[in-house]
Amino acid sequence: MQQDQDRIYEELGPSGAPADDGADLGRLQNVPVELAVEIGRTRMTIGDALALGIGSVVTVGRLAGDPVDLLVNGRVIARGEVVAIEEELGLRITEIAAPVVEAPPPPPESDEAGKPESSSEGLNPQEEAVPG
Repeated sequence: MQQDQDRIYEELGPSGAPADDGADLGRLQNVPVELAVEIGRTRMTIGDALALGIGSVVTVGRLAGDPVDLLVNGRVIARGEVVAIEEELGLRITEIAAPVVEAPPPPPESDEAGKPESSSEGLNPQEEAVPG
């Protein structure tokens, strides 16, 4: 028990974040993520895909000059335009996407009395719940 008393805990602000009001992103600097630029998507049959060859053109549902999406781990975080830098392609970011806020999970279901539903899970099949 003495070990718990020796620990130092950060004071939390009202939002649950550390009270220093600074976003300490330094801890995340070396976390690898997948960055992708998506020009567009299309759907086709397997037969159509097998018929593709050198010189085939696949339309991807965007017009020339339309912004392309920048994705991090599959989520759109920005849009921009493709640019040529010497012999390589790059992306000039023109718009940052609004952050996605996910809803918290719903509370556990309860019966009419407002009590959480009881479950017989965890009972041994040979044990029966008998009124005490």
